[in-house]
Amino acid sequence: MEMPTPNSAVLARKDRIVARLAEVLPQDALVSDIEETRAYECDALTAYRCPPLCAVLPRSTGEVSAILKICHEEGVPVVPRGSGTSLAGGALPTADCVILGVARLNAVLETDYPNRFIRVQTGRTNLSVTGAVEADDFFYAPDPSSQLACAIAGNIAMNSGGAHCLKYGVTTNNLLGVTMVLMDGTVVEVGGAHLDAPGLDLLGVICGSEGQLGVVTEATLRILRKPEGARPVLMGFDRSEVAGACVSDIIKAGVLPVAIEFMDRPCIRATEDFAGAGYPDCEALLIVEVEGSPAEIDAQLGLIKQIALRHDPVELRESQSEEQSRKIWLGRKSAFGAMGQINDYMCLDGTIPVSALPEVLRRIGEMSRDYGLDVANVFHAGDGNMHPLILFDANTPGELEKCEAFGADILRLCVEVGGCLTGEHGVGIEKRDLMEVQFAPEDLEAQMRVKDVFDPQWLLNPAKVFPLRVSAGRRAA
Repeated sequence: MEMPTPNSAVLARKDRIVARLAEVLPQDALVSDIEETRAYECDALTAYRCPPLCAVLPRSTGEVSAILKICHEEGVPVVPRGSGTSLAGGALPTADCVILGVARLNAVLETDYPNRFIRVQTGRTNLSVTGAVEADDFFYAPDPSSQLACAIAGNIAMNSGGAHCLKYGVTTNNLLGVTMVLMDGTVVEVGGAHLDAPGLDLLGVICGSEGQLGVVTEATLRILRKPEGARPVLMGFDRSEVAGACVSDIIKAGVLPVAIEFMDRPCIRATEDFAGAGYPDCEALLIVEVEGSPAEIDAQLGLIKQIALRHDPVELRESQSEEQSRKIWLGRKSAFGAMGQINDYMCLDGTIPVSALPEVLRRIGEMSRDYGLDVANVFHAGDGNMHPLILFDANTPGELEKCEAFGADILRLCVEVGGCLTGEHGVGIEKRDLMEVQFAPEDLEAQMRVKDVFDPQWLLNPAKVFPLRVSAGRRAA
């Protein structure tokens, strides 16, 4: 779905703005040709697209500061962009905006093993942070499925998680400090190379703020020692609701696996065709991984298998080697790519209480029949972070709109059972008009007043997060 194209007033301003940006940036850091800017017209929510006024690719905090100062003076909106992997339209441009891409901000600035932190520029990819320290037996815990491509900047913006978030938490639990540039070009330091900072928890406000408050250019991240060992077990079940009940019972038992991942039959079939991981023929499967010493692993998996046996699994397979572990995880890590080969899909990320998994899976199945659209479920079951993939045909008129309506009903269900609209993808444009389902008017007003403080003109990442109906007057004011 194409967004509106630039009007004559926008085009008239473009030459002046590009000329001013060219004064503070190298020639290769400024993209203004209309065809070249199409590379930035959308993120991973590809149903919506709009070429920006221009794109800038700075290499330092100083260049980011100079860019934002000019845009602030000109009243030009700025959309920060990491690697463009947002599934919620978090980096979608407007026709009058400057895309500020951080991909060239990718250096490791400092590594401190005794104090267990690494300081990086935020254009660095998630997986490459671990790559910088793994030779010394350390790792960075958050591991989104897009970790090969996604940038730390986007992880901070959306408070991203991943398969191992059950034990290690999401980005906010592994973020120690940031360097952030405000819309007027002011550079601020928040937090640092220590576990906590005195005063108000501004770091907690920044992490998950979706580019609404500033552009984070550097991050100090917690790194951890690699565990002594890890081992997954694969469980197959004849019903999704039974798999959900098994997850609930594992959590109730007080066991803390490093990951509990869920996949249902449509996803299992697609990943088998795509990756050949050797998954069983069943309606739902769980991958449960624990870590520690061999004795700790044996004890934890022994209890987990006892719980699983009470739910009559059709298969219960414990890994016996590194190669078997790799194959067990292969399908799960390939799931989104596998589904993309067979259908257009919309990926949601509502989060629910673990105890509500059986009910929510049942009701999603009922909705699927009502809407006439198939759903493949693959998600982080341990913390209730759902990822229903609604399958549709983008070339069939009306299918996208039906898919979006179905997705909105799933997210309303998540809130209804005590959960929330997003676990790690963010709100972006996808869920902004559903914010009123979760938050009262007073709650939204409090959140918007925080943005007023950091970005009084509402120039950063416009038209995201807040319902347009309640935020429309903010930028005009």
